[in-house]
Parts: sequence; structure tokens; C-alpha cells
Amino acid sequence: MKALIAVLPGDGVGPEVTAEAVRCLETVAARFEHQFELREALLGGVAIDAQATPLPDATLELCRRADAVLLGAIGGPKWSDPSATVRPEQGLLGLRRELGLYANLRPVAPHPALLDASPLKAELLRDVDIMVVRELTGGIYFGTKTRTPTFATDLCEYTQGEIERIIRVAGRLAFGRRRKVVSVDKANVLETSRLWRTVAERVLRDEFPQVAFEHMLVDAAAMHLLRRPRDFDVLVTENMFGDILTDEASMLVGSMGLLPSASLGEGTRGLYEPIHGSAPDIAGRGIANPFAAILSAALLLRYSLGLEREAHSLESAVSRAIDSGARTRDIARPGERALSTRAAANAVLAELK
Repeated sequence: MKALIAVLPGDGVGPEVTAEAVRCLETVAARFEHQFELREALLGGVAIDAQATPLPDATLELCRRADAVLLGAIGGPKWSDPSATVRPEQGLLGLRRELGLYANLRPVAPHPALLDASPLKAELLRDVDIMVVRELTGGIYFGTKTRTPTFATDLCEYTQGEIERIIRVAGRLAFGRRRKVVSVDKANVLETSRLWRTVAERVLRDEFPQVAFEHMLVDAAAMHLLRRPRDFDVLVTENMFGDILTDEASMLVGSMGLLPSASLGEGTRGLYEPIHGSAPDIAGRGIANPFAAILSAALLLRYSLGLEREAHSLESAVSRAIDSGARTRDIARPGERALSTRAAANAVLAELK
């Protein structure tokens, strides 16, 4: 297979972890006799510094032509002035919008060898396997915004069509899993959530009768994710709730450095990135966990390139590397020597080869 992959390393630890994911993709290509053209471009803070915009035209054009996009992380203190008119996050939001990527998939499954890395009791974590489906292009992040020195507003908006399409994604995923969907909202307070609940119930009942579903308020979902995580199969929710809940869910696996994500639209092209941020406090030190970026590359192989065998091979290599004791600082046991970013990726490559 021939494929063009846009690589957007971004800011902070983004270039460090993305470099390791690229090495893994190159190894997969060599092992399975594919031809991957990996082409880098600017996004986020580095793009602001270089071209005064977080999403340069050349980056957008490359991503439109690419079969898939691999992203590191964006943002950092250098660009964090709340009054700034140009911010790194605008680049990512704009890219999602321009590519029509409305469904963010975030798998959460604790590794058996890393149950001690989570602050939760191990008995709560065994057999946890959750797919969080987050709506990505609507809601309060994209609504009209106003601000004066003493007053500000952020408008939260959703249409019936936006809700229908993300619920269908959740329903299709659930059908191939344990056939359970939890739809998360705040219908006791928000009109957008009341519309969400009405549409979700109709779509799941009429189009996915084999899938069991329930509604859950977001505050209850936040509690039950930690209290009884095994009960969740597919969890679907709107943009901001999904952003918050998946960061919380990272504690089930022990670190944000372990969770990948895929952002998809109607076609096969998607954007793949670890859920963690740019971690400016450790950037440049070579200690960031590369596993989430590498696992994001595996999702790229699966969802955009249709290479299930290759995706499984890469995921299995990460799992075996962890089994063999490959731990970076964020998941190392007290007193245990932590591996560098490069050494952790080397452990994966050794298993992959």
C-alpha cells in the first residue's frame, strides 16, 4: 500500500513523541512492504512563531491531500496569554473543522501490568475496556463568543444532525463490542442536552435495537467512571463533557501518556494524536512517554489505512514492551529506573521486529 501521512509534531513534547511514532510507522512499512510517505508541517505555537498563524495554508493543504494526519501536541506557556487574539488551539480546532472531523474516539483499557500505576484499586480496573466517543466540532468550543472587561459569553449550540451522526458512530462501535451505550448529558439543566437526549434515544432505539442504552448526567458519569468503570462499554457525549471525562479516564490506565485518540469524519481520513498536552515542564528532556503517540499511529493504520493486521501488530508490540518492564517516568514504580522516550520506543521496535 502507498499512503501519504501528514506529520504535525507541534509544541512541547510533541516533536519528541511524534518522532518515535514515525519510527514505528516506518518499521511497520518495511516489515509489511508498504510505502508510507511521511511529510512534516507546522501547527500550533511553532506555526505562530514562524508564520504568525496557528494553521498555515501549506499545512492545511497537505492535510487535505494526506490519507491520514499524525499530530503530537500543541500549546505552551509561551502562547498562553488569555487576551491573545491568536492561540495554538485555534489551529487544531480549525483543522478539525476544515477536515470535517466530528467523531473523536478514545479507547481506555488498563494494561494488566500497569494496574499499580493507577491511583485506583486494582480490583476496580481488571477487564475495564471503554470506548469514549466525543463529538468534536460542535458545542461551546465552537459557539459564538463575546467579551468585555466585565462580561463574557460562550454560546453552546447543537443541531439535530450533529447529534444524530455522532450517536450513529457510537451505535456502530457498540454493535461490534458488548452492545452497550451510555449517552452522557446534562439534561436536567441544559437545553442542548435535552435535545441531545431526545435525539440519542430515537437513533439508538430505532436504528440499533440490538444495543442496550442508558442516559447518564455528566456529574454522575464522572463519579461512576471511577466507582464502577467495568460497567461502561461505549460512552458517547458532547464536546466539552468528552474532553473532561477522557482526561479523568486517563487515571484508569495510570497516565495520559498511555491513551491514544482518533478523530474521524465521513471518509477514511483521520487525525491521530495522544490525548496528553504539550507538557512544557518536561519538553526537551527526553523523558516523555511515547506509548500514546505510538498507539495513535496504530489507530491510524486501522481506521484510515484499513491495515488491521499491522495495527494489531503495533499494539501488541507496545503491550509486550510494557510486559517486559518498559516504563517511562510517569508509570515507573517508586525506586524503579525509568526509561527515556527513545529507550521506551526502542523496546517497542524490538518487539515489532
